[in-house]
Amino acid sequence: MKLSEREKLAQNPNTPVETLAELSRDQDYEVRKSVAGNPSTPPETLAELSRDQRYEVRKSVAGNPSTPPETLAELSRDQDYWVRKYVAQNSKTPIETLVELSRDRDEGIRWNVAENPKWKRLKKAGILDLAIAASKYLGIF
Repeated sequence: MKLSEREKLAQNPNTPVETLAELSRDQDYEVRKSVAGNPSTPPETLAELSRDQRYEVRKSVAGNPSTPPETLAELSRDQDYWVRKYVAQNSKTPIETLVELSRDRDEGIRWNVAENPKWKRLKKAGILDLAIAASKYLGIF
């Protein structure tokens, strides 16, 4: 199958999960990146792709709304700026992970946390500080 055909198949949300799992091991990183960005990709496959050598693939996992919270937490510690940025922007990122990223060495990451919809909702409701304190008390982070 041609590269362009594999990419289209990897991007299609109606592609069977078995096929997505197979495509996640493709030799071409563009295909793996497309699988990583597909919201129908199973959590186990996304977890595997989060350890890909290519930052572009990890970035797509970080931006996928179907990525499991524990995988987003792992990706929040990635060395690559773009991967952490996409974690900070993901509306499914757990609050404790956002709190960690709010202390990131890079100002751009901190800005993306402040723009995260979940962060904004908690801040607007006046419970962000309470959520952070409760998480610390419970030892979540």
